[in-house]
Amino acid sequence: MKQSQLFTKTQKQAPKDEVSLNAQLLLRAGFIDKEMAGVYSFLPLGLRTLNKIIEIIREEINAIGGQEILLTALQNPKIWKITGRWDDEVLDVWFKTKIKTGGEVGLGTTHEEPLVNLIKKHINSYKDLPKYVYQFQTKFRNEKRAKSGIMRLREFIMKDLYSFHANQEDLEVYYKKAQEAYLKIFNRLGLGDKTYMTYASGGTFSQYSHEFQTITSSGEDLIYVCDKCHIAVNKEIIKDLNHQCPECGNAKLHEEKAVEVGNIFKLMDKFSRALDLKYKDKEGKSKSVIMGCYGIGPQRVMGTITEIYNDNKGIIWPEAVAPFNVHLISLGKDEEAQKIYDDLLKNSIETLYDDRNVRAGEKFADSDLIGIPYRVVISGKSIDAGGVEFKKRNEIKSKIIPIKSLISKIKQS
Repeated sequence: MKQSQLFTKTQKQAPKDEVSLNAQLLLRAGFIDKEMAGVYSFLPLGLRTLNKIIEIIREEINAIGGQEILLTALQNPKIWKITGRWDDEVLDVWFKTKIKTGGEVGLGTTHEEPLVNLIKKHINSYKDLPKYVYQFQTKFRNEKRAKSGIMRLREFIMKDLYSFHANQEDLEVYYKKAQEAYLKIFNRLGLGDKTYMTYASGGTFSQYSHEFQTITSSGEDLIYVCDKCHIAVNKEIIKDLNHQCPECGNAKLHEEKAVEVGNIFKLMDKFSRALDLKYKDKEGKSKSVIMGCYGIGPQRVMGTITEIYNDNKGIIWPEAVAPFNVHLISLGKDEEAQKIYDDLLKNSIETLYDDRNVRAGEKFADSDLIGIPYRVVISGKSIDAGGVEFKKRNEIKSKIIPIKSLISKIKQS
């Protein structure tokens, strides 16, 4: 993409009412736009990054058998009243509205009830199990505290995966696969070394659930980390475990602030029993389906990456989720830059080409703010020195490399 064609522009200052670092940087860099507190639009650069995060999640969930669907955002109160969650004080974040022809609907906060209601039409026998169904769906939650940028939103995308099993033993097997898939996801997103599978309360479902918590000073949670096992324990249950690691017994856990970027639960038969989701076993006996659920918020992940990967100049995107791989900057050498741009595209290297007629300092400042992994500058000075100026975003110094070596340099980096 040519930067002169990009309709968005960078900003020198973030809005004064924006307190979170992730939103400040993403707003200034032109990745998002704020509609209201907790509600943001994603602009071309931001959508490219968000879609890359979503695609990494999709690939790993598909790899463990997930089948993608898309459920409705409008929710029928009928099935929610069966489970008691339509007027539940715990689930008190509904956005509800009236239908002109009569009746009431809600904007989906989560999707256990409608999915179970759907699955009832397709699961009858033990031969129909197990099944793994997921979606990327817009959720709506009337949050009281929508002040953490895109890490706590009133309107957001959620990847919610649900598994359906004949028994708990089968659930346990898949639950382990989901844990491993989540660790792969966060590794690919560039968060692996900072993200810990974290023991948390299982609520009414099971003894424990598992969160995936990423260490950051902007986090709202406190976790206790075991460096031996690379796992953690949420503060809410640390006393229940006598301040010890539940896997190795290590008592030397250290406290960290973290943000929850994913979670997984064993729902067991809570929703299947309430909504009469049953199957016939080999003997023809009717039994409740056993369930698990597994969530990740792509926007929250994007905000977390922004909180972690930045400096005083702007964002530093991990290569896997950057909107482009290369930021090509022309300083008065547009003809030569166009040839390089064409060659980069021919080699399937995603490139943002800054062809704008603005000062060099403005181009460099915007490049640092946007945070694309590799910067390539062509100028009269670089040509005299033997090629183009090449620099990684997370490095201070640049180097001159021959133009003919640029493609191989990028692919090897």
